Amino acid sequence: MDVVFFGTPQFAVPSLQALLNSNDFKVTGVFTQPDRRAGRGKKFCCPPVKLLAAEYGVEIFQPERIRGNSEALGIMESLRPDIAVVVAFGQILPEDFFTVPRLDTVNVHASILPAYRGASPIVRAVMNGEKVTGVSIMKIDRGMDTGDVLSTKKIAIPPDATAGYMEMVLASEGARLLTETVTGYSEGRIVPVKQDHEKATYAPKISGEDCLVNWEMPAYFIYNQVRALNPRPGARTSFRKEGADLKIWKAGLAEGISGDMIMPGTIFSTSGGKVRVACGDATALELLEVQLSGRARISAPDFLNGCGITAGDKLGEAALS
Repeated sequence: MDVVFFGTPQFAVPSLQALLNSNDFKVTGVFTQPDRRAGRGKKFCCPPVKLLAAEYGVEIFQPERIRGNSEALGIMESLRPDIAVVVAFGQILPEDFFTVPRLDTVNVHASILPAYRGASPIVRAVMNGEKVTGVSIMKIDRGMDTGDVLSTKKIAIPPDATAGYMEMVLASEGARLLTETVTGYSEGRIVPVKQDHEKATYAPKISGEDCLVNWEMPAYFIYNQVRALNPRPGARTSFRKEGADLKIWKAGLAEGISGDMIMPGTIFSTSGGKVRVACGDATALELLEVQLSGRARISAPDFLNGCGITAGDKLGEAALS
């Protein structure tokens, strides 16, 4: 079965690898995002999908924009695929593309649809403290993740899992589900099921505001926020009156505050090399790994020693007041 693949980041790599490894599929072309400048040196970096496709000698196409691109559409039509697979491509595939394949165009989406439609399903699920997520293989239609579902697999979210960890798990499970599903669908053993649109929830792209820690929220909310924004872009807060940016990469729930009322965002304890911060509802968060702007990540004890942290230091809005 001839396949054209659309994908860009590391999340898409296991799905492409599964197709390349299977005797049932022949990947005849890969569409991916253009090379972008990244890192401190701002050097051009290839998308992970491009690197894998090049390793296998698959023809690669990197249009800046897919919508309204007659040249790219002509390439797609010339490949005459039986099926197209889309995994985190980074652009919305227009109808004139997804109707080209003989059989269909399918997408690997990292949620149990219709929950968490949109750009950031993994991050939003972890941020919301979900205990279960999963992957769905769906047919692409004109809507945003609204197509008929071919298969799903539920996957537990461990209580300490980061979004980065769940991304690896879901990418791997999605790849396995993809090949099984496409084979079953092509043979008529899998029947598409319409989504219940009234039960849909959404996972919009992460904004800068989503990354700001609000210390007036309960500690479990901030704990989930920290997990969700690891490995990128990181939960952040202000540090001391200078307002220096502090990213929190790892944290844990601590015993609640007792005694006098402490303003949320206040470091109220540094005993035993631990940094505990007051949060809303008389709860507390322990900082485990942090990073000051322009510096390397450090452990809580190094943060204590290197910055002379003492009880009473402020974070967030408290630091700026």
